[in-house]
Amino acid sequence: MKKEVIMPKIGLDMEEGTVSTWIKKVGDHVEVDDVLLEIETDKATTEVKSSVAGTLTEILAEEGDTVEITKTIAWIQTDE
Repeated sequence: MKKEVIMPKIGLDMEEGTVSTWIKKVGDHVEVDDVLLEIETDKATTEVKSSVAGTLTEILAEEGDTVEITKTIAWIQTDE
């Protein structure tokens, strides 16, 4: 089953985040709590962790892209 990775809402005032660095690449296997990427907001840089185990199959937001919260930024094919 494919699961989406969304731009998380880190703070109350956050409306968007910028993809800083992808730690994982397409084709990489990920476990729950593996760091997928880092995002930047106007206040901080934060790591985004995987909530599922599987394979990162698609990245929709490249490094440098600014994305609204809750928008899909990647897909993970789960092991289920």
